[in-house]
Amino acid sequence: MTMHVPKLGNTPSRWRLEAIPIACVILASALPSLLPVLVQSPTLPPLGLLFLLGWRLLHRELWPLWIGAPLGLADDILSGHPIGTAVFLWTLIMIAVETIDQRLMWRDYWHDWLIAIVACLFFLCGGIILSWLAGSSASLQLILPQTLWSALLYPLIVRVIARVDRWRMMA
Repeated sequence: MTMHVPKLGNTPSRWRLEAIPIACVILASALPSLLPVLVQSPTLPPLGLLFLLGWRLLHRELWPLWIGAPLGLADDILSGHPIGTAVFLWTLIMIAVETIDQRLMWRDYWHDWLIAIVACLFFLCGGIILSWLAGSSASLQLILPQTLWSALLYPLIVRVIARVDRWRMMA
C-alpha cells in the first residue's frame, strides 16, 4: 500500500478541513446510543467530549471558543441527556481549556491527558448534580466506571484523531 503524498501547492478543501472534526465529534456522541449494549447503569465514557477535547488539545486554533455549545446540543440530542446539559458543561470546559492554554507556557501529552480526565470528571459530576436538581436520586458512584474508561480510552482516541487528522490534511 502506498502512502499518498500531497503535491507541493495542493491544499485540502475548506469543507474537508472544517467538517471532518465536527463530524468526528458528532459521530462519537452518537456511538454509545448506536452500540447494541444493554446495561443497568452508564458505563461508556462521554466519547463526544473526549473527541472534542482531543481535537481541541491537538489543534488549538481549530475551533472558536463557542463551539462547545452547538456540539453540546448535538450531544444532548444524540445521547438523551436533558437539553442544555452538555451545552452548558461543554462550554464551561472549553472556556477552562482556553484559560489553561493562556496560562501554561508549554503543554505536553501528560498535561493533555490530565486536562481530559479532569474535564470528563467535571462533565460527569456536573451531569449528576444537574440530575439531582431535577429530582433524581442517582448515586455519585455511577460515574466511577465512566471516569475510568475515559482515562483509559483517551490515548486511543488521540491516536484515532491523529490518524483522521493526517487524512484530513491530505489534498
